Amino acid sequence: MPYKRAKVNSKYVPKSVKLMDQVHEVLRYHHYAIRTEEAYVNWILKFIKFNGTRHPKEMGKKEIERFLSHLAINRKVAVSTQNQAFNAILFLYKDVTTTEIYTHVMNKDFSGLKSPLLELENE
Repeated sequence: MPYKRAKVNSKYVPKSVKLMDQVHEVLRYHHYAIRTEEAYVNWILKFIKFNGTRHPKEMGKKEIERFLSHLAINRKVAVSTQNQAFNAILFLYKDVTTTEIYTHVMNKDFSGLKSPLLELENE
């Protein structure tokens, strides 16, 4: 029987000051697997570096879309890899920062994230 993650009603407030320490702290609070933690931290760092080391609170939907498009078009990653990067960024905005950007991104109707490469093939 698979383990089901318990739903926590109150949002955990990290005690650390540095962003990446907060990410580690929140991931451990929610008992994510160590490999998931490594993957999420890696994707979050790539997202920040791709956008010129700007703080995620200064970035928005446009930067997220640019990063995901870059992964699909320039790096030619699989859709599942793009989904993992998207979920890591969503975790950053939803669970770590106090920015409510994730609601704007989720309203875009990501019913299964589609690769921009597939859209180009259909044209």
